Amino acid sequence: MNPGASVPFLILLVILVVLIFKAVIIVKERTYFVIQRLGKFQRMAAPGFSLIIPFIDQKVGVINMRVQQLDVDVETKTHDDVFVHLRISVQYQVMNSKLWDAYYALENPRNQIASYIFDDVRAEVPKLELDDVFAKKEDIAVAVRDNLAESMDDYGYAIVKTLITDIDPDAHVKESMNRINAAKRDKEAAMEEAEGAKIRVIKAAEADAESKRLSGEGIAQQRLEIVRGFKESVEDFQKSLKHISHEEVMQFVLLTQYFDTLSSIGANGKNTTMLMPHSPGAMQDFQQQIVSGTAFGTKMSENLEG
Repeated sequence: MNPGASVPFLILLVILVVLIFKAVIIVKERTYFVIQRLGKFQRMAAPGFSLIIPFIDQKVGVINMRVQQLDVDVETKTHDDVFVHLRISVQYQVMNSKLWDAYYALENPRNQIASYIFDDVRAEVPKLELDDVFAKKEDIAVAVRDNLAESMDDYGYAIVKTLITDIDPDAHVKESMNRINAAKRDKEAAMEEAEGAKIRVIKAAEADAESKRLSGEGIAQQRLEIVRGFKESVEDFQKSLKHISHEEVMQFVLLTQYFDTLSSIGANGKNTTMLMPHSPGAMQDFQQQIVSGTAFGTKMSENLEG
């Protein structure tokens, strides 16, 4: 082969390879290529393998079909004249039916969306006081989304969702709000503590009243049993000793009860020292007092009957 003839062949081969390389385009999934022919829109190249005419057709742009997010920081004033910073997150997507509009209608779609967000937020937030901004942030987000969706639909963009991810009032206002909340919580804590103390006092009073009631019932029952015992003792003495009178029997029973009381006091180790007259003369005086009392009671009964 003539070496001189191989040079044009190689050049032709290189040119052919370059043309093939320029003619083949590979479009990734969820992406469209914008193809223009001699400066005029030709078509949208769908994902996959595609061919163009080299040097005549050109790929001038890429349209991302995935959901994208734009974060916008907005400073505005509430109805009660408090400046507040809001972060708005907008999720948007190019509409399949409006690919041409999405690429050619707007120079910078993200700036256009941000402008609409500024306008809508500054129209909604000044209607509300600061506390309502926190309470109704979902309503604000819905209002912004609806207004934004209506405006961006003409440009081929669908608004998927709008979120208010942060609400940050002025530093002085935030400090005041924290003090108010702290004071409110202190007040609630004091009320709860007072209520607890009240319940404890009431329960203690109820327990004391119940204790005294049961103690009274016990004392009454004890006295009833003592009276019943005295009655049985008197009846037993009368059956055994016919010639003994009621007064003598009562004197003996009371004297016995006196000795039982002294024995009970001495058996209780918790009692403090107690001084009592316990000489024979004292016992005689005690018995004489019982006899005198009994006689006085008998005389009073006779006078009443007379």
